[in-house]
Amino acid sequence: MTDRGPLYAVSPLDGRYARYTEPLTEYVSEAALMRARVEVEVEYLIALADLEATPLSLDEETRETLRNRYESFDADDAAVVKQLETEGYAGYSATNHDVKAIEYFVRMALPQEDEQGPWVHFGLTSEDVNNLAHRLLVKPAVEEVLIPEIRDLRDTLAVEARQYRELPMLARTHGQPATPTTYGKELAVYASRLGRTLGRVEAAAANLSGKLAGASGTYAAHHVAYPDVDWRAFSKSFVESLGLEHTELSTQVNPCDDLAAVFDALRGVNNVLRDLDLDMWLYVSDRYLGQETVEGETGSSTMPHKVNPIDFENSEGNLTKANSDLTFLADYVTTSRLQRDLSDSTVKRNIGAAFAHCLIGYGKTAKGLSKVEPNEAVMREELEANPEIIGEAVQTILRREGDTEAYERIKALTRGQRATLEDFRELFDELDVEESVREELHDLTPAGYTGLGSELVEEV
Repeated sequence: MTDRGPLYAVSPLDGRYARYTEPLTEYVSEAALMRARVEVEVEYLIALADLEATPLSLDEETRETLRNRYESFDADDAAVVKQLETEGYAGYSATNHDVKAIEYFVRMALPQEDEQGPWVHFGLTSEDVNNLAHRLLVKPAVEEVLIPEIRDLRDTLAVEARQYRELPMLARTHGQPATPTTYGKELAVYASRLGRTLGRVEAAAANLSGKLAGASGTYAAHHVAYPDVDWRAFSKSFVESLGLEHTELSTQVNPCDDLAAVFDALRGVNNVLRDLDLDMWLYVSDRYLGQETVEGETGSSTMPHKVNPIDFENSEGNLTKANSDLTFLADYVTTSRLQRDLSDSTVKRNIGAAFAHCLIGYGKTAKGLSKVEPNEAVMREELEANPEIIGEAVQTILRREGDTEAYERIKALTRGQRATLEDFRELFDELDVEESVREELHDLTPAGYTGLGSELVEEV
C-alpha cells in the first residue's frame, strides 16, 4: 500500500500536529519501545555473564556487538523485530509476541547462538522487560522534552513579571471590578505556581522505579536454577544500573504508583497553564492585551478584522485532552487483577499520546505569550472608569481612624451604583477627620492603589 502521508493519519498527533510532536518520537514510538526492550535484554544478559554462578561467557567484542544492537537501533532494525513478530525472519517462525521477537533479535547478534542464546531472557517474564523499558522511555521523555518546555514557560513568565511589575491593572473578582493589581504581579503568580508544579514533575520523574522478580514477583525461576545466588541483590543492582530505583515488592506487575505520580504531577502543571490560557484569553477579550498580527494569517473566514487568541485556545484544548488522558492513565495503570492481567499493556501504549498533547499545549502557550503585549492605555482607562474600587482603601483608612460606620458609609456610596472620584471627594470634605487624613484620602487613585504588587514580583 502506498504511504499516503500525514494527511491520512488517524490521529492529529501524527498528522496535523506531527511537526510539534516529533521531539517525542525517540521516546514514545513503537520503535522506541523496541529499542528500550533490546537495551534491557542486552544489559540483563551481560549482568548474567558477570555472575560467577552462571557458565555464560561474553567477551568484550561480543558485549560491544550486543550493546550496538540498541545503541544504533534504527528503522531497519525495527522492521526486523516487527517481521520476527508477525511473519518470521532468518529461520525463526513468527512469534506473535512482541517481547519474544526482541529475544530472538538479541539472539541473532550472538556469535555462539546455540550456547549463549538460551541465556537471553533467562528466568524473566515479559513484564520484567516491559516495566523497565517503559520507564527508560518515560524518564527521558519527561526530563529531556517536557520539563525544558515547562521551565522555559516559567522563565518567560518570570521575566515578563519583572518587566511589567509596576503596570497597574484593574483586577476582577467574581468577574466584577476589584482592588487593582499589577500585570507583572499577576504573571508572577503563574510563574510561582508553575515553579512549584514543575518541582513535583521533576521529583516524580527522578523517582521512577523498576522491578525484575519473575512471573509472580517471587524470583522463583531464578531461585530454582541457582538457589545460592542472592537474586534480590542482583535485581536491585541491575535495576539501579539502568538509572531507576528498585521496586522491592511486586506481583508480576510493577505496581506503577511511580508512573501515576508522574501523570498526576503533569496534570498539576497543565492545570496551571490552562488557568493562564483562560486569563490571557480574557485579557485579550478586554483589550488589556494587544496581539501581534501575522502577515497572511486569517482570523476569520468572514470577518477580516479579527485577530483571534488562537494559540491560547489551542493550548487550552490540548491541555484539557492531555489531562483527560493522564487521569485515565494514572487511575488505570495502578490496578491489575490478582498477580497480572494484560489490559494495562495496551493502555500504556497511549502514554505517548498524553505526553504529545502536553507538548503541543506548552508550545502553544509559549507562542501565545510571545504574541501579546500589554495595552497600558486601555488598562489605565479601565481603572479611571471604575473609581469605586478605591472604596476599600477609603473604608480601611477610616477604620484606622476609629470610624465605626466606615464600611457602611462607603457601601451606601458605591454598592450597586457608579460613584465618581468627585463623589468621593465630596464625602472626604464632609468627614470629621484630621486635615492630614483628608489629604491622604484625596491622594487616593485607582492606578495608585496596587499595594505591594510590584514588590511581590521578587518572589519568583
